[in-house]
Amino acid sequence: MAYSELIKDYERVRDYMREFYIYGFKSREEYDSKSARSYDNERRRIESWLGEYMSFRQDAGGKQVFLSVDSRRIDHNPLYQSFKAKSFTDKDITLHFYLLDIFADGGAYTTKEVVERMDKDYLSQFDSTFSVDMSTVRKKLKEYEAIGLLKSGKRGRETCYQRPKEQVRLDAWTDAVSFYAEAAPLGVIGSFLLDRLGNPDQPFGFKHHYILHAMDSQILEELLCAMGQHLRVKLTVKRRNSSKTRERWVYPLKLYVSSQTGRQYLLFYEYSSCSFAFCRVDRIVETETGGEDASYPDYEEWYRENAGHFWGVSANGSRATEHLEMTVRVEEDEAFIVRRLEREKRHGTVERLDEHTYRFTADVFDASEMLPWLRTFIGRIVSLKCSNPAVVQTFYKDLEQMTAMYGGERDGVQ
Repeated sequence: MAYSELIKDYERVRDYMREFYIYGFKSREEYDSKSARSYDNERRRIESWLGEYMSFRQDAGGKQVFLSVDSRRIDHNPLYQSFKAKSFTDKDITLHFYLLDIFADGGAYTTKEVVERMDKDYLSQFDSTFSVDMSTVRKKLKEYEAIGLLKSGKRGRETCYQRPKEQVRLDAWTDAVSFYAEAAPLGVIGSFLLDRLGNPDQPFGFKHHYILHAMDSQILEELLCAMGQHLRVKLTVKRRNSSKTRERWVYPLKLYVSSQTGRQYLLFYEYSSCSFAFCRVDRIVETETGGEDASYPDYEEWYRENAGHFWGVSANGSRATEHLEMTVRVEEDEAFIVRRLEREKRHGTVERLDEHTYRFTADVFDASEMLPWLRTFIGRIVSLKCSNPAVVQTFYKDLEQMTAMYGGERDGVQ
């Protein structure tokens, strides 16, 4: 039987999942953030969601448990299960079924009328002390309106609620929802929709399936809502390699998702430094929205003018751009190199100088981000120039270290 204790605070789930999944499944002795009892509780909870994906090995230190997932062989992201474990009180469950039954006839009722019907048609049938008050029912009705189970309207001065009449035929969208659930940043929404469809067979397979960032979905949803309403946001961000956090008031501008790792980044304007910067979404612990920022058109205009200067996710303090030029030699049977340059140039340009020589140029905020890509052309590079000398120095220093390690001569590079 699955471990049935459910929890309400998702940030706590997210933190434990990182400890157990991202940073390695710690043993009982290694886990010192909470008590041994907390370790046992959280381990059982995670096993109830991910039991079939867990493996273990025995070594000198004892039994080492870890999660083992082949993303090519799973139909659905198993980490979505963490969002579907939600706690409910006895009153929550009772109100849920009473409300669905009351509104099943399609009628519109005020909060007062709902309470009266509950007392007359339901609670009066039982000999118990269970009761409902107007405030609790009103909150529950507003909650159901927010998630789309009910809609509100006006009857005179009073607010009344009823079930929405328009229903979308989800079965016509099965393939689209299946793809969205596994490929989109907020794919957990698609996972919930697939539950309503009875979890049909997955028609898609993914060679590179980035399931890990599903745990950031709640933070991501809050950021996207703030962006849609042009709101300022206070981010509580966990410091790198530390449990300490810092608070940053920002205006969230754009979301970037890496096609190589699936990692999600937020581009924002930070008020304290008056500059644009990036932050990894998985390091954001909590968000708190403020008021609308009337200057948002200025931030968006800056982005439109400068979006072409991002190579990766470094704004480098939004200072002046750095100019880089790389000239490569392409032999007669190496047309694929030219195709690579054209395909991977991003916002750069590729120019043919002669029959065997091509020049790549780019103006970016942080040219050092290009180094891993530039290294893939070692052996063909004729010259490398950058307005930031440190970039070229780093490139040649790495090349010299590689030569010292593996041997060989430094030919073909100037």
